Amino acid sequence: MNVVHFDTTARSNEELPEENTSPAGIRVILADSQAIYRVGMKKVFALEDDIRVVAQVETLQNLYAALQRYPTDVVVLEGQLISGTIDAIPELVRQAPDAKLIVQVSETDESNTVELYRRGVRGVVPRSISPDLLVKCVRKIAEGETWIDNQSISWVIEAYRSQATSLTDPKVQPKLSKKELAIISCITRGMRNKEIAYQIGTTEQVIKNYLRKVYDKLGVSDRLELALYCLHHELLKKYLVDTDPAATAAHTEPSQPLRAKM
Repeated sequence: MNVVHFDTTARSNEELPEENTSPAGIRVILADSQAIYRVGMKKVFALEDDIRVVAQVETLQNLYAALQRYPTDVVVLEGQLISGTIDAIPELVRQAPDAKLIVQVSETDESNTVELYRRGVRGVVPRSISPDLLVKCVRKIAEGETWIDNQSISWVIEAYRSQATSLTDPKVQPKLSKKELAIISCITRGMRNKEIAYQIGTTEQVIKNYLRKVYDKLGVSDRLELALYCLHHELLKKYLVDTDPAATAAHTEPSQPLRAKM
């Protein structure tokens, strides 16, 4: 597969800690409903001095629990465990932001692959991946890179091209509420969530909830992408004219450096 670099069986429904408690190496959790895959991957990683399996789980709920209990660098996750669970990946990212996710899939699917990368997965690999490539994938992703094959690159690029085309078509532009537009306006001025909450008269958590909805509507991943998208597509132009015509010019560029962190 061309790529571009940008055990013992677990007890029923319980995570298994590994005996080696040495802090050295890449810490991996194996999340797979099939014991044969967990055992196979454990044996593969046992041959590597720099990779250590810290837990094995067979359900998504047990994965949440294991991530809270064991410091983890990489999760090798069976795609079937998150099938039909739309928010599984964002929830995993939220609970363990330092753990990087690799999803194993039985069949490659364009829409599913694009959505996995969009939601924060660092690598999508086939269940039939060779042991040496799986080891290489884990190492690269642990270093902070993304593991993506040529076909997936084409799918992701095409998805963003289609998204850009649809978002510039006024007939299919996503509908944003006045409050969402007000929050976006604050984002383009470099304001933090606490500042936005104070200005609008709500809480930081409410602002975070609104931002997540806006990200999903516009297909962006953070406040920096949101601000750049709004500037490029003049998303706030009509809103600013409706609320304060004199403010339109002032919002052409952000008055403060944009912050990517929520």
